[in-house]
Amino acid sequence: MQHAMLAPATVLVLWSLIMLVWMAGSRLPALSKLGGIGNAMPGGRGQDLEGVIPDVINWKSHNYSHLMEQPTLFYATVATLAIAGAGAADVALAWGYVGIRIVHSLWQATVNRVPVRFMLFALSTTCLMALAIRAAMVTLLP
Repeated sequence: MQHAMLAPATVLVLWSLIMLVWMAGSRLPALSKLGGIGNAMPGGRGQDLEGVIPDVINWKSHNYSHLMEQPTLFYATVATLAIAGAGAADVALAWGYVGIRIVHSLWQATVNRVPVRFMLFALSTTCLMALAIRAAMVTLLP
């Protein structure tokens, strides 16, 4: 069951890298219209591009940042369950989390209507909460 529990985490890592490539593939052409990355101010950050390049391009960056935030809790929880003993329900919740996060990414990067995005975030967070409770149960109440 360890491998089954780790597979969703691996897929989310791969998805995060896909979002990184998508972000770069949309930002770099936009930056070239502004003179290229060589003209970036020293110490410049991605946030500096807000209001400079179109919002629809920045949405990919926003989502990539989100994939570096809450999923860190997911990775720790998955590792805990993989080591302590995951069950079939844990694996299903982990796949649910990953599937919803991928849909969330696609929505945020393309349509980005907040009510739907929030619903997707809430659903994925519910999966994560269930996983965290399960991890607490198997580690604190063996």
